[in-house]
Amino acid sequence: MPFRPTHPAISAALTEREYHEPTPVQDAVIEPNAEGRDLLVSAQTGSGKTVAYGLALVSTLLGDSDALPEAGDPLALIVAPTRELALQVQRELEWLYAKINARVVTCVGGMDPRAEQKALARGAHIVVGTPGRLRDHLERGRLRIANLKAVVLDEADEMLNLGFREDLEFILEATPASRRTLMFSATLPKSITAMTKRHQKDALRIEVTAGTSSHVDIEYRAIRVAPTEVEHAVVNLLRQSESPSALVFCNTREQVRHLHTGLLDRGFAAVALSGELGQSERNQALQSLRDGRSRVCVATDVAARGIDLPSLGLVIHAELPNDAETLQHRSGRTGRAGRKGVSVLLVPLSRRRKADRLLTEARIRPIWGAAPSAEEIRELDRQRLLDDPILTDEPSEEDLELGRELLRKRPAEEIAAAFARVYRQRLPEPEDVYDPGEPRSVKGGRDSADGKPDRRERPEGEAPRSRSNGPTVWFHLDIGRNNNADPKWLLPLLCRRGKITRDDIGAIRIFDKETKFEIAEAAAKRFAASAEGTDDDITITFADGAPPAGRPQDRPGRSRPPQHPRPAARKTDDAGPRGSFKAQGKPRRPRPAKG
Repeated sequence: MPFRPTHPAISAALTEREYHEPTPVQDAVIEPNAEGRDLLVSAQTGSGKTVAYGLALVSTLLGDSDALPEAGDPLALIVAPTRELALQVQRELEWLYAKINARVVTCVGGMDPRAEQKALARGAHIVVGTPGRLRDHLERGRLRIANLKAVVLDEADEMLNLGFREDLEFILEATPASRRTLMFSATLPKSITAMTKRHQKDALRIEVTAGTSSHVDIEYRAIRVAPTEVEHAVVNLLRQSESPSALVFCNTREQVRHLHTGLLDRGFAAVALSGELGQSERNQALQSLRDGRSRVCVATDVAARGIDLPSLGLVIHAELPNDAETLQHRSGRTGRAGRKGVSVLLVPLSRRRKADRLLTEARIRPIWGAAPSAEEIRELDRQRLLDDPILTDEPSEEDLELGRELLRKRPAEEIAAAFARVYRQRLPEPEDVYDPGEPRSVKGGRDSADGKPDRRERPEGEAPRSRSNGPTVWFHLDIGRNNNADPKWLLPLLCRRGKITRDDIGAIRIFDKETKFEIAEAAAKRFAASAEGTDDDITITFADGAPPAGRPQDRPGRSRPPQHPRPAARKTDDAGPRGSFKAQGKPRRPRPAKG
């Protein structure tokens, strides 16, 4: 359904931006019964809210005129929770109102207030800002609002969550009583409805999310990962995707710094966004994404609020969000205004229940699977190389001449191999990632659906015994339950690091801060040579002695730290001290458990 008739200049701007059909929220605010009224709108992020209230304000700003008057005191005030969202709103309204010569000024924290003062003095039709900075300009008399016709609160619920209630109340009390008030919010908690009763008159309530699934243009995926391979999974997902830009979410600034550095080291064109960056640094990072100089943005939730990148087709949750609302907001950075997008959650086994809860609360049914493997990505690279436009585009005469010269000096096979090598060198190397498999609750173990224990299930924290009855050697890992150690992902890691099979691995005993495990004596020397050193942020060393078996304090879930027995007296031909693989003497058998 096309847009209803609007001002010819606005219709032309929409056509130029290829807005042929309105989104549900845009269609609702331009209904005849909504014209000129206060509005209370509930709509999810990414539903086109900015253009929606831009359309709703046209009649209020123009009145009976065909054009806006000369810029002076503002006619409309738009309040947004963050700097990024305010700047995004300014960009959206500038193209929407470009043909009616609207002047849009921003007043946001982190920017020079004196420059904003000068901009306000030159006149504006619309002022967009954050609550604190707008209040500051009002109190200092820099922002004059006597002629104000409309106030818009964008993401009102988020502004209340961020503690801006007092600033919002001050702004609404200071504006003329005759103004029109539009509130847009993803949710409508009691605090929003209470504010509506105080500051709106006969508001029309519009709710476009009821009975519909969130973000129908977003494909949700949930990826099983080992806790130590989250970064590797992010690398492979970015390598697999052909999206021009991607957004990776972390929960803390420290994690943003760590992941951003890891991606840069691998050759990704990546930028970081977190609360510790200044506004100019944020603007530079976002601009590099918009103009294609960077492809990946690693960000915290606060810094990413308000980001709108038309080319953003992939969102990765490197760390699970704290609630379903944050999950939807993160995912809403893609799949906007009718475009398709993908949202991927990385779920370690220890976080499976939290992930299920978040997805249930958000009414999302994702596609579960494993992270793309290095082999899958290399196969994609081969196919992409064959389909690359550099091979299919019409070559210039200069390129043909150079090609003929190369063929005269080198065999065609060597030239093709060199081309493939150059193509691969510009791509980050994919990582080896292992699928830890489904948790017990899915397979029907101790937490199976029927509630009955699976007698075949081994005690938590212990892997299958070695199939051979021969002697074994004990090794040590510097991670434990505190690091979410679990045999589900430890077994593949040990096989990969030590170049052995599962049959060579005996018991795995996990304590709070360390893990001890058996390797068959026949494979111990080969395992030690391959696994030596630190990789995956995990160090493998010889153990001092066999860990105790069957003692209560060693069982998973107990709060007391494990108490290890004193190691047996060492012999001259025994393994060296822990941390060394140099002495390769006869290994000891583990002592049997007492009692």
